Amino acid sequence: MTDRITASLRRLFDEHRIVFWYDAARDMRGEFDALDLAGVTKVEITNNQFGLKYRMLRQEPKAKFLVFHDGPEPGNAANWLLDLQLATAVFKADQAASWLGELGLPPQFENVVRDHMEFYRSKARVAELKRLLHAADTQSQVRLRMLAVCAGAEGGLDTVVEALLGELAEGRDDAMRLIERSGLMEVFWKQVGNAYGYQPDEPDFEDFAIALFQSAYLRALGEDGKLNAEALLVFRRWKNNRHWEAAFEMLAARYQGLLKIPEDLSKRDFRSVMAVDHFEEIDRHVIRQLVHAMSTQTVSASEVLKWVRERRQSHWYGTYEDIYQAIGFATEFQQALAEANLGMTSPAEGVKRYVSSWYKLDQLYRKFVYHMQRSGHASLLSELYEAVENRYTNSYLLKLNDAWQDQVAGLTDWAIPGYARQSAFYFEQAAEFRRKDQKVAVIVSDALRFEVAEECLRRIRALNRFDAELKPMISALPSYTQLGMAALLPNRDLCFATDGQGSILSGGESTQGLAAREKLLATGRAGDRTKALLARDVLDMRVDEGKELFRDNDVVYIYHNLIDAIGDKLQTEDQLPKAAEDAIEELTKLVRKLTSANFSNILITADHGFLYQHRALDESDFAVADPKGDEILMRNRRFVVGRGLHETAGMKKFSSVNLGLTGDLDVLIPNSINRLRVKGAGSRFVHGGASLQEIVIPVIRVGKQREADVNQVEVQIIVSGRSQITSGQTAVIFYQAQTVSEKMQARELVAGIYAADGTLISDEHVLQFDFTSDNAREREMPRKFLLSRQADNFNNQDVFLKLRERVGKTSHYQDYTSHRFQLKRGITTDFDF
Repeated sequence: MTDRITASLRRLFDEHRIVFWYDAARDMRGEFDALDLAGVTKVEITNNQFGLKYRMLRQEPKAKFLVFHDGPEPGNAANWLLDLQLATAVFKADQAASWLGELGLPPQFENVVRDHMEFYRSKARVAELKRLLHAADTQSQVRLRMLAVCAGAEGGLDTVVEALLGELAEGRDDAMRLIERSGLMEVFWKQVGNAYGYQPDEPDFEDFAIALFQSAYLRALGEDGKLNAEALLVFRRWKNNRHWEAAFEMLAARYQGLLKIPEDLSKRDFRSVMAVDHFEEIDRHVIRQLVHAMSTQTVSASEVLKWVRERRQSHWYGTYEDIYQAIGFATEFQQALAEANLGMTSPAEGVKRYVSSWYKLDQLYRKFVYHMQRSGHASLLSELYEAVENRYTNSYLLKLNDAWQDQVAGLTDWAIPGYARQSAFYFEQAAEFRRKDQKVAVIVSDALRFEVAEECLRRIRALNRFDAELKPMISALPSYTQLGMAALLPNRDLCFATDGQGSILSGGESTQGLAAREKLLATGRAGDRTKALLARDVLDMRVDEGKELFRDNDVVYIYHNLIDAIGDKLQTEDQLPKAAEDAIEELTKLVRKLTSANFSNILITADHGFLYQHRALDESDFAVADPKGDEILMRNRRFVVGRGLHETAGMKKFSSVNLGLTGDLDVLIPNSINRLRVKGAGSRFVHGGASLQEIVIPVIRVGKQREADVNQVEVQIIVSGRSQITSGQTAVIFYQAQTVSEKMQARELVAGIYAADGTLISDEHVLQFDFTSDNAREREMPRKFLLSRQADNFNNQDVFLKLRERVGKTSHYQDYTSHRFQLKRGITTDFDF
């Protein structure tokens, strides 16, 4: 500003020796004091007019003088320097004129400055306004940009409202007070009234905010609100903007009770609010009613899964994600149970059907319990939990294993034709690689049940350049750790030790502990370099240590224990679902660690499976009779080892020879899923018996590919009819071209309608394309877009529906695909829908 004043004064001094400057508004003192004009003397009128005149005319008749007066120019009669002033020049510059010049605005915009002088007293505000101004701005638009500066916003009125809502949420009103001091309050409320239909006698911003929440809620339900449809659009944009997430949540919580939202929802069917998420109470209402409908079986599985998917768009989904996940898994469980035929005609058929479909019921039940526990809102799911628990125990677990028990009862020797035996694992599977002179790593994960391994398989296959396959194997019986671990090693003449601790001997040698197992491994193939170690030691290895492990060994056995370590303790058995999730995560890390150490042949297997029921067991779940015999060496929830054991109606008896073991001991296995009473032991997580869940164990073979093999699904925009938008909203369908699988991963896109210059003229939707259905119609996602008032500026022009994708983990987005529309709609004061 000083530079412009200096330039103007220099031009005047080129023609005049004396220049007068009256500071009528008394706001230019700083500029005068800062002025430094070469060859010009600055003087000031302070009741010294005659002295000044004498100095300028007599003492220094050739010198140049800038004569400044702090105040308005006096009338002619009172102006003792009038004769001198009329013969020279008057510099006219006040603050308003200077600001106009600084902003590059024409003289007719003078009132834009003069009416709002307080706004311009901040150099920072003037500089920010100058940055925001456009050459074609009208006076109204300049004032709107001043509002944006006051609010610390970047764009139009909608961004000003967003910023003010943010302040309101934090209990501040700095921006509103600045708007008032700047004389912009009337401008603001006029803009708000015109844009959103808010026109009370005494406008107040919190009153507007309450009306905004209420109107947006009602309009989203297809009802009329105090404010218009543009208000719904600005509300949606603000709600969906991550920057304002905390502010929205604070105000939603503040106004939820004030607007009696819980009472209103109690009168509405949950289906009517499925697409609405303006208050947290809506999600709780949807969950409560959905859970009740599922528990009473008054909704179909396909409906529930569709609704759960729809609620993923809810602002509060993150808060209730685990509850929605639990509902989804419960639905899939109930659907799978309804479709399951739990009959079988042979042991081999029973195993085949378990590994092809029945295992999914165990998996879905476990996932349901996991997400229920993790949600922190288990009370919301209590009704559904009771229904799922009852169906899992009585209609699946008991029914399946009662049918399986009929097959087990007919067996003399413990063997299932057509399926690999655990005791032959080393020679038939691990040593297969050594016969080709290839190295192999075997991960033995304690209690890695078949269904948990299947989920782990999918996790590994989702890794780029990884492939894996899963096959079942039949565990040794009893299905407990010491026997299972021994059976997986090179072994001969396995038998029970008589120490009463369940220890197993191989060829008379101990099989317990890393040293004993490493010694047995060395007997597998002459000359093999072998190593047995814990999974934690491998995970903690540096890269060079891992490569050294590969270089120095031919067969490596790695022992992993998360599931059994948690499940097999009374104090922690209820945490089994989380332990299974953690095991999957850790096994995936272990596989990556081993492949980075150059291992290309990896087997993952288990010593045994397990039974798990989350609810504490009833008395009827325990075997009726206590075991009897000549000598009882070991007693567990699911088996008894001893001599001369008596067969009872509730238990199946096997001799050591029947089980493929040496020695003269007998084993009793409770029928179906029954347990024996054992003081101080847990009863919800058990193993040792002959149920399918205990004895069908996994073998995962992991391999590494040379080429990248993971892609993302493709998404297409489908528009029916002409590509024209003729009203305030438009509907389109997004189609996911491929099914999501391990190697074809989901895609997240953001959808919105844009003008050719990049202006967003609609609301935006964050869309998750992760459909797994093979049915193409079930991979369609319909969406409606609301156009903003700003869209009127682009009427009769081409606009673009764009799908944009986030660049990595950055805050930047790039265009994925788009569809061109012609915008041809009548200009109206409100939306025509």
